[in-house]
Amino acid sequence: MRRRSLLIAVPAGLVTIAGCGDDKKDSSKASDSASPSPSASATSAAPPPKIVDGPVPAITAGTKFDEKPTVAKGSGDPSKNLAVKTVIAGSGRAVAEGDYIQANYLGQIWSTAKVFDNSYDRNAPLVLQLAQGSIIDGWRYGLAGRKVGSRVEMAIPPTWGYGTQGNAQAGIKGTDTLVFVIDIQDVFNAKSSAKGKTVAQDDADLPKVGTNTDGKAPSIEVPKADAPTKLVSNYVLEGDGAAVKADQTVLVQFKGVVWDSGKEFESTYTRKQLSSFSLTQMQQLVKGLAEGLEGKKVGSRVLLVMPPKLGYGDNPPTGGAIKKDSTLVFSVDILAAM
Repeated sequence: MRRRSLLIAVPAGLVTIAGCGDDKKDSSKASDSASPSPSASATSAAPPPKIVDGPVPAITAGTKFDEKPTVAKGSGDPSKNLAVKTVIAGSGRAVAEGDYIQANYLGQIWSTAKVFDNSYDRNAPLVLQLAQGSIIDGWRYGLAGRKVGSRVEMAIPPTWGYGTQGNAQAGIKGTDTLVFVIDIQDVFNAKSSAKGKTVAQDDADLPKVGTNTDGKAPSIEVPKADAPTKLVSNYVLEGDGAAVKADQTVLVQFKGVVWDSGKEFESTYTRKQLSSFSLTQMQQLVKGLAEGLEGKKVGSRVLLVMPPKLGYGDNPPTGGAIKKDSTLVFSVDILAAM
């Protein structure tokens, strides 16, 4: 079983395709449903912290970017403010609140140096949104403005960590200051695109998908032909990342249209909001999405054509462009997987 990070405040939201529609009213509802519900601690919002540059404990080993660090025990009393230090300065794009980041990290307790969580041992960087309710506030405030390629160390007081209740699962008391070392590998937002190598689209009986990588929605041209009766999952842009596994969660840009009408029924580009979903959960919602993305490489754009039995069959969402027994066409950019 894939171990869940202790940092995540709530489960990742399901992609809005679960309740998609083609009008603004439906799109708004879909967007709301994709947003994670804040945990009890996240709803009692703390005031923004004063950010200071120390003290933070020394990193005594594993000092290179993306190398598992060893961090000393805190010396003396930690700051009551949020202490943030850029240990290695990256040169990539700056992170903004609301962005999704991909990062490796290690977390330990200031007073004992007890490590309570780290992604390095799992060989599974964390992918999550820097937004209230998705992550502890210390990360939200401390990583804003830091650049991709940076190693950041933080000392987070309880106010911007787990509050006075702590986190019993991790052995964190309500008085503990938390120390994190975070390697920011990548950042994604509503302007992100796949960046893979262009693959020929030479089957005249299949839709043609645009190959632009400027963050704008790609075109989807549906041919005047009979829809395929089996799932189609083809590269449009082939990335060089790892293949998506059946038990992973993916972060995507997507656009969906109906084969018969060519009408768009849902799009992250229109909503200006990326979507994240578990392939396991998507098996119960839109099976063709789960089956079509499994095995495809991160960084790719994929054409999916799914017959009704792998989409919504005879039970489509009400009030939208998808009708009973509609064949669906998707362009999906796989930005990250965890």
